[in-house]
Amino acid sequence: MKSNYFRNIAGTAIMAFSLILGVSSITAAQSWDPYQNDRYRRQQDEQYRRQQAEQYRRDQEDRARRDQNDQWDRGRNQQDQWGRDQWGRRGRGRSGDGYPNWGSNYELRQTALNAGYNEGVKQGRNDRNRRRGYDYGYGNDFRNYSSYRNATKDYNSRFGDRELYRRYFQMAFENGYADGLRGY
Repeated sequence: MKSNYFRNIAGTAIMAFSLILGVSSITAAQSWDPYQNDRYRRQQDEQYRRQQAEQYRRDQEDRARRDQNDQWDRGRNQQDQWGRDQWGRRGRGRSGDGYPNWGSNYELRQTALNAGYNEGVKQGRNDRNRRRGYDYGYGNDFRNYSSYRNATKDYNSRFGDRELYRRYFQMAFENGYADGLRGY
């Protein structure tokens, strides 16, 4: 009986010792990496950065797609949300037609723009039909035309300033000449 008693005590002591040793070894294994929680945090941060990079890439693709669509829309001679036409010019002046507004009256401005553009188109078409003009490399400059140099077609003294009329006329002539060469 005594031997069973000592055997039970020895067995209990061995069990207690192995239990303490097991618990301490598990605790030691867990405490082996003191930055275990930091590793989890780093993994979460890396995952967040990847998600942000993916979102940024998608936003860039969407922006590029919108820009391309805006470019096609501008090709239809529509104005974008900032008031720019297909050539990227902002609409200026009273009517947003791309020409500056230097003052004076509306009749002077419109008459000069219409007369200048029509003369430019006429000369541009004439040069295109004869294969002349700056599009064909012959160096024929629209500034050589007397209608451009004089710039007084349809001018009336009741409009006011002749020089202002000439400036509007010549700007419109340049645009009309380019359109005439292109066949518009």
